Amino acid sequence: MNCYGIEVNPRHVPELDPAFVPLHQFNQAFLKDAKKPLGLAVERADGQMAVCQTFIHGTEELAQADRYYVNRVVKTMLWMKGGFKIYVSGDQGIYEYLREAYSAEGCQAFDWDYMANVFEHPFEVVLVDQVPQAKDCPKAMGGHLEGCRIGFDAGGSDRKVSAVIDGESVYSEEVVWFPKVTADPDYHYNGIVSALKSAAEHMPRVDAVGVSSAGVYINNRTMNASLFLQVPKDLFDAKVKDIYIRAITDTFGDVPYAVVNDGDVSALAGTMSLEDNNVLGIAMGTSEAVGYVDDQGRITGWLNELAFVPVDAAPTAMRDEWSGDIGCGVKYFSQDAVIKLAPAAGIHLAEELSPAEKLKEVQKLMETEGSPAEAIYRSIGVYLAHSLALYFDLYRFKHVLLLGRVMSGRGGDLILATCKSVLADEYPEVAAAIDPTLPDEKFRRVGQSAAAASLPEIK
Repeated sequence: MNCYGIEVNPRHVPELDPAFVPLHQFNQAFLKDAKKPLGLAVERADGQMAVCQTFIHGTEELAQADRYYVNRVVKTMLWMKGGFKIYVSGDQGIYEYLREAYSAEGCQAFDWDYMANVFEHPFEVVLVDQVPQAKDCPKAMGGHLEGCRIGFDAGGSDRKVSAVIDGESVYSEEVVWFPKVTADPDYHYNGIVSALKSAAEHMPRVDAVGVSSAGVYINNRTMNASLFLQVPKDLFDAKVKDIYIRAITDTFGDVPYAVVNDGDVSALAGTMSLEDNNVLGIAMGTSEAVGYVDDQGRITGWLNELAFVPVDAAPTAMRDEWSGDIGCGVKYFSQDAVIKLAPAAGIHLAEELSPAEKLKEVQKLMETEGSPAEAIYRSIGVYLAHSLALYFDLYRFKHVLLLGRVMSGRGGDLILATCKSVLADEYPEVAAAIDPTLPDEKFRRVGQSAAAASLPEIK
């Protein structure tokens, strides 16, 4: 396949999506003959810096490939680690391209606006002689079992809470709620407080509270979260950014607390069940939710929003309706992936069905051996193998925990088997280094809310 003038020839392509171009292989092919040094850095909160020293061609003939490659590298850095300022060194033309792309009218306007809001700082692109040095501040968080703890897990359709004493869950509760369709933040606040009080009734005292919640959290503050989708911006700023902090301190006073993205808490639950570190958790459900715990058992504080990290270099790749970008993980590792591949497998899904209902229809077909739906899951397995090679370059993880509705049942088993087969054939060095697995009973016993309870350290 020729992509922006770069030849990419994967041995394995998804049978239902033959136009798929693995971004990892595009990057490798691009860099073979790229000789002009280029420095890129992305600054995030507290002076933390993600840095990439790479190369471009710097020729007129491959100018489009240069711009595409740099665009995807920067987008990956932004959604993996987060940031509000791009530093560029080594090429004036690339600087001017990125400054135009990351602007209100540019092709990456969504990223430009999102990151500025999350980090509460105007987005900038600057040209420098030399990019700053890399700096990270991972936090040792989680795995604390001593004392009387509450773990709260805020989901989009239900909320879970656990009372945990010295690592043993003594009470758990699951309550249906409707945060995504409610505009009044007091509804969310009252639901959180009700859950906290319910757990507290089953312990002699409360020593610490940990929260697992979908969204972006910086210093325990809610910077962006789908749970509060309908809350107007003025009320979001006034009542949602500190909603978990207020709920905890109003209820229990000055106790240690931690609020962490639910993907990171899933990865933490994985480390607790595997009794090992360096875990990447990928949940394939409504979207692609990802979390990471490093080789020292620390949560990095990165965004890890791999739903918006590109994995497909094909110019015809499917567009994400929210961000407006193409080829990003959300369309490859979620119920959207199943739905988009269904027509190619000869499966008709009624338009009036919700995405979750369409996924259930396909899963029902998977109950029959030899179903055409099997091609969907084999195709996702190929996507996953190529993308895990890309993710491995970014994280150098050891374990991959595959979660979510898409990974349930026979379909999940087929995704995993196909993925392992493609990895072994096309990326043997990656296959030898990582261990993709499905959750076991031990993981299920740890649970999301119980893992959340272990987040804060009692000093």
